[in-house]
Amino acid sequence: MRIKHVYLYITEMKLRYPFVTSYGTYEKRQSILLEVQDDDGRTGWGEVVAFSEPWYTEETIQTAWHILKDFLIPTLKDKEITHPNEVPALFAHVKRNHMAKAGLEGAVWDLYAQQRGVSLAKALGGTRSEIEVGVVIGINPLSHMLEQIAAYQEQGYARFKVKIKPGQDYDMLAGIRNVFPDIPLMADANSAYTLQDMKLLQRLDDFNLMMIEQPLADHDFLDHARLQKELKTPICLDESIHSLEDARVAVTLGSCRIVNIKAGRVGGLTESVRIHDYCKQHNISVWCGGMIETGISRAQNIALASLNHFTIPGDISASERHWERDVIIPAVRLHHGKISVPEQIGLGFQVDREYLNYITIQSQHM
Repeated sequence: MRIKHVYLYITEMKLRYPFVTSYGTYEKRQSILLEVQDDDGRTGWGEVVAFSEPWYTEETIQTAWHILKDFLIPTLKDKEITHPNEVPALFAHVKRNHMAKAGLEGAVWDLYAQQRGVSLAKALGGTRSEIEVGVVIGINPLSHMLEQIAAYQEQGYARFKVKIKPGQDYDMLAGIRNVFPDIPLMADANSAYTLQDMKLLQRLDDFNLMMIEQPLADHDFLDHARLQKELKTPICLDESIHSLEDARVAVTLGSCRIVNIKAGRVGGLTESVRIHDYCKQHNISVWCGGMIETGISRAQNIALASLNHFTIPGDISASERHWERDVIIPAVRLHHGKISVPEQIGLGFQVDREYLNYITIQSQHM
């Protein structure tokens, strides 16, 4: 495989509903979409899932654009590679910048699957034909959150994640449990707490949560280990896990019982599979997280979640959850609470080029 052309597109899409986290409220989503072509004109697609601001990780759309254009693409172009799992080694001289790396590596994986005439799921080692999915509910007035949960429950979603932060946690969860005592429910803190909040976090054991996701800061492996010993509820690490090595540290220290795997956060699909395999060996549950992506990353997440140790429904909602119109054809749809894993070669979806042109605010060919 030899990459001859790379096309970059910065896109901007309006969210159907504002998304509220402990960091702020977001009404639009910018992304970088990547198109790579080989000698035969085949095209693979990837997506950089960084946000416009460095609230989730240090990366942003603009920093990723710089790293791709000035370092990663020149490194990859015209190199002869036989498998996508060679790409991380090519990029090793660039420190971190995992989302930029993952976007380009994901496009190579799509191209590789097409060259082999198989689906991306099969290329990754996936075995499922369909996956259960969950949905995320942002911080809003309780009445609105209850309405959203009821609507998503009617649509068949198998797991519900609510965002929490200090001052909007215990009473909010109590209100949800009062109306929905039995739904699979988890809380995502996005690092909003410290060990000084230990007693409050212990009170959340009252709600029979599937997990509390990332309660403390991303570098706090030791503090998460201390907190996990004091909680009945499993801790899930998200922002803390940037690599297989981070997963090894977390598991060894007892910092969590569950790992959220996001391909963008860990540097790509190759590293995601490695973390999946490690957690399977050590009986640590995993699930596939979401980043309010376009359908390109959503398709990759579907393929990744088809691996057999993804036993918890992931954040892989239908396209209509975030977008009036997605950039892929057909849109990702939910059927009785599940999403079918495409059997077509590559991603299993086509990019809607007409809509891509409409939402593109900057582009470059390399």
